[in-house]
Amino acid sequence: MVSDDAPEGRRSKVERLVAAYGLDGMGDRLVDSWTGSTGARTSLRDLADEFNRAVLRSAMRRADRNPTEHAVADAYETLTDDETSEGRRAEMRNDLARAGVDVDALAEDFVSHQAVHTYLTEVRGVAPPESATDPVDSDVETLQRLVGRTTTVAEGTLTRHRDADRITLGEFDVFLDARVICHDCGADRDAVSLLRDGGCGCDPDDGTR
Repeated sequence: MVSDDAPEGRRSKVERLVAAYGLDGMGDRLVDSWTGSTGARTSLRDLADEFNRAVLRSAMRRADRNPTEHAVADAYETLTDDETSEGRRAEMRNDLARAGVDVDALAEDFVSHQAVHTYLTEVRGVAPPESATDPVDSDVETLQRLVGRTTTVAEGTLTRHRDADRITLGEFDVFLDARVICHDCGADRDAVSLLRDGGCGCDPDDGTR
């Protein structure tokens, strides 16, 4: 767990964790992702999750776990998701503890989106650019993140149970999309393509919509 004692206490929590966990370059990545300087902007909540996964990854590596990205995502989801059962969370905590991870200290080191905001605005002195983001583009990004997150968690879950010999499974890929079927025109499309293309094949002037 990161200490709040001086002189460390004068630094923000994000700064202290970057140093404590050896997260070189993470500060710059947070800035670039929030301002959108290298692409689409990332929300503070998503940045907090990204940062916390980096902390978890570092803790697991220090415990000689050498985790895959899938394993990190699965562990983080299990530890933090409110919908995770207490039994499943306890199983994950025990698994990490047996590997030498101080789970209680790790949980205290996870940051909130407010902590990320404090770091970005007060330490790095940046602000997101004002932009008239297309609401469709914004929702497309949200859907893509959710699908990607679900896919990653599914891969991590399957890998974990396979490696623990609970299931039999060879090398695999997980494919996931959100399908939309229009009852009027019969179009069968994935939600992202439907949004990007402006809809299905229905006539916008047709009163049956």
